Parts: sequence; C-alpha cells; structure tokens
Amino acid sequence: MARTVAILPEGSRVSDYISLGVIAKTFPVARIRAILTAAGKGSIRERDLPAHVVVYYVIALALYMTSSYREVLRCLLEGLQWLRDPSVAVKVAGKSAISQARARLGFEVMRQLHDEIVAPIATAATRGAWYKGRRLVSLDGSTLDVADEAANVAAFGYPGASRGASAYPQIRFVSLVENGTQVLFANQMAGCATSEVTLAKAVLACLEPDMLCLADRSFFGFELWSLARDSGANLLWRVRKNMRLSPDKRLPDGSCLSRIYRCERDWRHKTNGVQVRVIDYRLDGVTGAEPIYRLVTSLLDHEEAPAKELAALYHERWAIETSFDELKTHLRGARIVLRSRTPDLVRQEFYGLIMAHFAIRGLMHEAALSADEDPDRLSFIHTVRVIRRKLTVFAAIPPSTTPRLS
Repeated sequence: MARTVAILPEGSRVSDYISLGVIAKTFPVARIRAILTAAGKGSIRERDLPAHVVVYYVIALALYMTSSYREVLRCLLEGLQWLRDPSVAVKVAGKSAISQARARLGFEVMRQLHDEIVAPIATAATRGAWYKGRRLVSLDGSTLDVADEAANVAAFGYPGASRGASAYPQIRFVSLVENGTQVLFANQMAGCATSEVTLAKAVLACLEPDMLCLADRSFFGFELWSLARDSGANLLWRVRKNMRLSPDKRLPDGSCLSRIYRCERDWRHKTNGVQVRVIDYRLDGVTGAEPIYRLVTSLLDHEEAPAKELAALYHERWAIETSFDELKTHLRGARIVLRSRTPDLVRQEFYGLIMAHFAIRGLMHEAALSADEDPDRLSFIHTVRVIRRKLTVFAAIPPSTTPRLS
C-alpha cells in the first residue's frame, strides 16, 4: 500500500515543532563541516542540498515520520536561512534528488558525529545523576522495525515469531543511558539476529571510571563483567537468583562477598575467581514482584555502599525504558516503520533519530538546571510544546545565540 503523503500546517517550519536552533546548537555546523571534510564528503560545489544541510535534514527527517520527504525538506530549508544566502528563494528538491543526496552522505558521517557529540551531559548540579560521586548509567537494548525491502531483509533479517512470519525486518540496538538526564549514548546497532550481548561488548567499552553501571540479568556473564570492569567503572548487575555464588564472608548489612568464575573448571577448583559482593532482597507488598532479587556489585565496602541503598538504586535501571519509549513512541511514532529502503540509509536514519533525542534531552537538562529541578520531573512532550511557542525567535537566528526558554 502506498504511503499517504502528509503535510504540515500551512506556513509551518520545522521550528514550529522542534527548533532547528536546538539541533544546530547541539550539533554545530563547524563540527559537521570538519567531519565531512575529513571523510571526503564535503560538497565540492554548492548543490541544492549541500552535505552539511543533508546532515540536519536526516535529523529532522527522523523526527517527522508521518510527513513526506519533500515536506520535511521544505520546512527545513525555510528554517535554515542562516546556513544559506537569505536572498535566494527556497528551492525544494524532488524525492529522487533527496535520495541521491542522502546516498552521497552515507551513514559513516552520521555515526562519527554521533560518536563525537552524543555523550553524558550531567554536571555536579544535576539531580538524580550521581551516587556518591559516581555517574549512574544503565545498559539495555531494543529493536526498531524497518521498511520491508529485499535489501533490508538481507541486511537485518526478520525477527522470530511464534506463528507465521513477522511483518517487517528489524534492527537491534544496545545503548547506555545516563540515568539522571535519560540521554542515550554509546549506541550500537546491527541486524535482529545479532544478540544484545554481542552488541553490549562494544557499548561497555565506552564506560568511564567515574561511572556506576546498572544492568539486567540477561547481560550477566564473566566475559561481559570483566570487559566492563576493565573500563574502571563500577557495576551493579542483576543475576539469576539460583546462580551458584558461595559466600566467602557475611557482611553486617546482610550482603556477602563471593567470587565469579570464567568456566566450570575454575569454579570446581576455585581458581582465577573475581571477587564480587552479593545482595539478595525481596520487594514486600509489590504486586507481581519476584520472590527474590539477586544483585552482584563491584562495590565491596558495605559501609560505603549499604545493601539497602544499592537494592533501591538498582531499580533506577528502568530509566532506560523511558528513553526507549521516547525514542520509539514520541519521536518515531507508535507503529511507524523507519522509512529508508536501503541498509545504509536505515543506519543513517537510526543515528539521526538518536541525535534528535539527544538534542531534546539536552534542552531539558538545561531547563532543569536553571530551575534547580530533577530532569525526571520534566515532560518530554511538554518540552517539544515549549519549543513550538518559540518558532519566531529560533527560526530567525543562527544557533550561536539561543534565547532563554520559559
């Protein structure tokens, strides 16, 4: 079935919905041009769609899944006059020209821009972002449906289905989220046949020594644990409640010291073990809660990090589910499929979507700091509505000057 072309209201700019000032402030044009030049993707001649404009277009395109390619471009160009000659009338390229411009850009530039800029943003003043001087981050993964094209099927595959076949091929991605700001970073993507554990290996290499990483039991394993610890970060991960963890020493707060092993032989001979602290607890009075939760942590000092505090802290891991919901429902749109028809453009679109989310979350963080508020208490949807009211201000100025939002 053909896609119904949707248009934005007459006279609209992208600035009506999410200001290009916010995006351009987050991803400065000078940085984009430098990456393009280094990658050999800079525009040799000034086309209707020069490469740096296409980068912004990809981010805007990922935001407006229900609008046509040309409609998003029209709104984008009207809001980007500070990137072009204001005296030149806006000329909206056709769909074929847009596809060619995106193909020329590829996805590597978008990935490099993502890798250089998308990162934790919490400061010492950010509420809910720290535990005793450690930046709280969480690890998890999700999937996105992509256009049902032969090339996408070959590159990404269909997910398993209990009956029949899935309607769309899927990509799988794994991310870290900064709990205090809900910024997704260190994102890695692949086809749906690639496991989350495999993707997590590259993600965990992005941990920093000042971080405390939370993760669910599906990620626990000696290899991943060791990889994460090699980064210098501390860990608080859930494990199966029946995992064999013999207590070496009972601690006053009810936790105990134990060891994990790479293989069965090491476990039997008690060789090459890595010391961890084990915390068992239950959630009383919570409907649907499991009888016992078991955590392991690299924080061995029970006085510095009491068991009750860590048990409560672990449930902050759900912050990443909120970020995934924002990405998949509020930005992408419920039941909307990524529209790109080739694998490279799917990858390009994925990074555009991640970067759009990062720009919005960055604005929310600035607002929270100015109000001395926890970013969790700000509404993602309301933030977009606030930006809508500023269209006449943001559309007219370059991103180097950003007015105060209210």
